[in-house]
Amino acid sequence: MQPQWIPHDAAVARANITEFARFAERRHGLSLPDYGSLWRWSVDAPGDFWKAVWDRFEVVSHTDPGPALADTAMPGAVWFPGARLNLVEHVFRDRPPQGPAVVHLDEAGHRSEMTWSELRSRTAAFAATLREHGVGPGDRVVGYLPNIPEAVVALLATASIGAVWAACGQDYAAPAALDRLGRLEPKVLVTATGYAYAGTWHDRTNEMTWLRDRLPGLGLTVVVPSAPAREISPPTATSPSVLNWEEAALRQDATLDTVAVPFDHPLWVVFSSGTTGPPKGIVHGHGGVLLEHLKALSLHLDLGPHDRYFWYTSPSWMMWNFLVSGLLVGATIVCYDGAPSHPEIDRLWRTAADEHVTVLGTSPAYIAACAEAGVVPRVDHDLSALRAVGVTGSTLSASGSLWLSENVGSDVQVMSISGGTDVVSAFVGAAPTVPVWPGEISAPCLGVAVDAYDEHGRSVRGRVGELVVTAPMPSMPVRFWDDPDGSRYRESYFSVYPGVWRHGDWITVTDRGTFLMHGRSDSTLNRQGVRMGSADIYQVVESLPEVTESLVLGIEQPDGSYRMPLFVVLADGTELDDRVAERIRSAIRAQLSPRHVPDEIVAAPGVPHTRTGKKLEVPLKRILQGADPSTAVDRAAIDAPELIDWYHDQR
Repeated sequence: MQPQWIPHDAAVARANITEFARFAERRHGLSLPDYGSLWRWSVDAPGDFWKAVWDRFEVVSHTDPGPALADTAMPGAVWFPGARLNLVEHVFRDRPPQGPAVVHLDEAGHRSEMTWSELRSRTAAFAATLREHGVGPGDRVVGYLPNIPEAVVALLATASIGAVWAACGQDYAAPAALDRLGRLEPKVLVTATGYAYAGTWHDRTNEMTWLRDRLPGLGLTVVVPSAPAREISPPTATSPSVLNWEEAALRQDATLDTVAVPFDHPLWVVFSSGTTGPPKGIVHGHGGVLLEHLKALSLHLDLGPHDRYFWYTSPSWMMWNFLVSGLLVGATIVCYDGAPSHPEIDRLWRTAADEHVTVLGTSPAYIAACAEAGVVPRVDHDLSALRAVGVTGSTLSASGSLWLSENVGSDVQVMSISGGTDVVSAFVGAAPTVPVWPGEISAPCLGVAVDAYDEHGRSVRGRVGELVVTAPMPSMPVRFWDDPDGSRYRESYFSVYPGVWRHGDWITVTDRGTFLMHGRSDSTLNRQGVRMGSADIYQVVESLPEVTESLVLGIEQPDGSYRMPLFVVLADGTELDDRVAERIRSAIRAQLSPRHVPDEIVAAPGVPHTRTGKKLEVPLKRILQGADPSTAVDRAAIDAPELIDWYHDQR
């Protein structure tokens, strides 16, 4: 197999990562001729590497930051112990006042643009409003918002004064939002009156009022009006005060004064999917996010002030935070509020063309939908500005990767990445100096000591192992919310291999140093002692024209037997007859393993996912083992809760 994309010499020479490597060579007297040597140095000498990132990006600390890595313990690493900084200060450094900072589009085609000067002014104004309502360092401000510029302003304003931000999208019902945001006991709620999705307007005025009245200790609600929603009901004598967005953020009497905070001071709380229990509130710090995102966005995505950066996402997902951080490297970020395939399947490609996007981010599900629909973006749209497509949320198949090259452009780099809300970044991904191989993730990310371990904690190559990280990253969580002794945090990542982060994914490290993802290790398929990840099954089955999506479960039965059903969502006009079933079995037998041919193949009405697009494997496995659906899964945390009852009936 040959690479599907190889970087051009000229592009390598001008890449940010190349300049950074030369900087590190001069600083430390090193020879770093290629990506592999740069990565090896970054994990063998993490203190030197992260200090080089700090210095190369001229991170500002208002005190002596001290050593880069004062304690290497995991958990408990200590980074830059003397630092006092603020992420927002770095967002606005040396920006052209009239240059575009944020572009916003919605389904109906409405477009707005906010300059750097306007973004700074509104951030300062909203920060002043927060201060006037008693918000200070450590207090919480939460958003119940779609992907709109007001959400960006609210995050930046909150962080600028040392307060803590958290948000979820309005596709969450109000009780699900309360399950997450209510735990933080916020002083301020920022909310919109509604949102549009797939041509339908979703009025959220009742949900706003319901949420406002149940958030403990809430002092202020700020409402972003979005017609045609109704007016929010006025506050009662005992309820918090309400301001509209114009009153809170469009005043002209404020200047932006950022509060310098310690390196680990909480920046935001992001939430795990919450499909198998209460969602974890994951706290990240200012310094860790600042360093990690400067590295990831500049060195891996190669973004800078002349780029337009568009990742299709929602404030419920960590990729929204990753999108907003494009501002740290001076890129213009594009926020799209709506369905990715409305009013036409190629809406994201049209947006990328219209906005001259240089880096576009999407999901494997969207790629598969475009392939099935037969769209050819490179023919239908002018994508001459586009140089890379990022893909995350689930595993991108080899066929999906090749479809991108063939239908978007052979010169467009496919950047498949895998990471998590846990570190609000990627463990493995792409770099502008590394080839792309179909179905593989190109490289370990800089500063990430990623490895594959067997059950005995030994490093393995060429076969499936647990994804682990053997040295600290600055963006590992500061802590979990409501976990005062850190026990839940330690149990989540460090209980299997003490002192080593176990993420819960199966991976294979190939001989060429690329990565294959095999799905979650807690949903492993184990037939006759042979383990296989579910993603391997999906890659084979979903390449068949008769199947649009699939779900495979390995279910240990009470009598010690093992049941392995495969659920398939069939293409229009296809029936699951003996011919189709045998074609599926034959493909798995020939391309994977005879031991992993499913016991039964069942036509399903759909596959439920988390709101970040991951298939709901573990909760459905528990339900088919006999668990009560009401305790096995939070229906508010998934995209198609009506499917749970159908799967319950398959027991």
